Amino acid sequence: MRKSLGAAAALALATASCGLGTTSTPTAVSRVPELAPDQQVSIVFESYNFGQAGAWTDTFDELIDEFQKSHPNITVTAQKPQGNSANPATDTIPSLQSQLTAGNPPDVVQLGFSDLDFVVNDLGAVPLDDLVGKDEVQRNFDGAQHAFAPTARTLGDWNGKTYGVPFVFSTPTLYVNEDLLAAAGLDPTKPLSTWNDVRQAALAVKERTGKDGAYVDCLTKAAKDWCFQALVRSNGGRVIAEDRRSLTFAEPPVVEAVQSMQDMVRTGAMPNRTQTQAVEAFARGELGMILESSAMQGNFLKGASGKWRLGAAAMPGFEGKPTVATNSGAALFVFSQSPEKQRASWELMKFLTSEQAYTKIASKIGYLPLRTGLVDDPNGLQAWANRNPYLKPNLTQLATMEPWVSMPGASYLQIRDGMMEAVESAVFQGAEAAATLRGKQAEVSKLLPGGGR
Repeated sequence: MRKSLGAAAALALATASCGLGTTSTPTAVSRVPELAPDQQVSIVFESYNFGQAGAWTDTFDELIDEFQKSHPNITVTAQKPQGNSANPATDTIPSLQSQLTAGNPPDVVQLGFSDLDFVVNDLGAVPLDDLVGKDEVQRNFDGAQHAFAPTARTLGDWNGKTYGVPFVFSTPTLYVNEDLLAAAGLDPTKPLSTWNDVRQAALAVKERTGKDGAYVDCLTKAAKDWCFQALVRSNGGRVIAEDRRSLTFAEPPVVEAVQSMQDMVRTGAMPNRTQTQAVEAFARGELGMILESSAMQGNFLKGASGKWRLGAAAMPGFEGKPTVATNSGAALFVFSQSPEKQRASWELMKFLTSEQAYTKIASKIGYLPLRTGLVDDPNGLQAWANRNPYLKPNLTQLATMEPWVSMPGASYLQIRDGMMEAVESAVFQGAEAAATLRGKQAEVSKLLPGGGR
């Protein structure tokens, strides 16, 4: 089953989309030479994973140690972004901007896919095709044995060039507390394929067990908009027009999606909680279902261990409409201007996206292995995949996955955060959805390049 699943995912991805782009053309850079075997180089790697306790930091520390043993001439200093946010991923861009302004940026940076437009066109990420050559970039994607999934390999592309190597990745997964569903008189193995199914199951859990029903972690500013875009696309809408010149998050399909989530809160099917509160409640066994990134799998397994049974399913959809998953996650970018540091950075990026690295990243954290052939490899992830039912939803959803689309212009964060503030206000504070989204769209459209005209 695992072999056919991995093959099907790879085949589906072969027809998937290419990278985004605009008419702007960032400055090219010169090709950098190989390092001499005894050439000592020190680089800084900034990643928000180093600001997260548990499986994230432990796994990435282990990978950095392995890299330095295999590259004794390269010393890597790993650091989390500057800032004190509860979620270190929100500090990435301000941290990088501050260090760029000071003239001392980190050499390799892990940045979210929603930052792509700004990172390429405003912050000056180095085009890898120019740095080491397009052929070498593609050889890395092809791998020693297992190639990147075709959709994944283009997520860091802009105008036909690769700027970021996709690194960590997930699609929305519906995690289920099977014991709570069973206690509510439900069959925990029966698929919850629509949001109506989820709402009914959540109300049953709340009524019959006294625990909370379901939480959709796609609806707050803290959650960003990767998962919200999946909800919107699954209802036939978009948050931004395909030509990227106008915002569309106040259109009827988006309003309908928000209203459906608002209704879950009003009926008591979804608790009115923050992202952190909901994640912690599910890990404690006090919440029946949660739609989350697979990056939370390790935490949920730890919470469930010996206490309750964890299940997982693909993202539910809306009645009569195909479900369209979007990706979370981040890519690795180079910002160093020193040729020897640029080359060392590329060596680190290759290692962190190798078969060896993804075997650890997938099995220890739960991120989808972007080299999907590993799930069929006896020397890779086959044994783990056979023991891990939580992998299947992610692999299955790759067939219909669409990229997490970044907002354009220097004010992209204000646009994205403004949209999500409006969504959060409607869903959790009871604001009228259509008017709230319409008002916020009119406000933040002025921040688009050209003022949204």
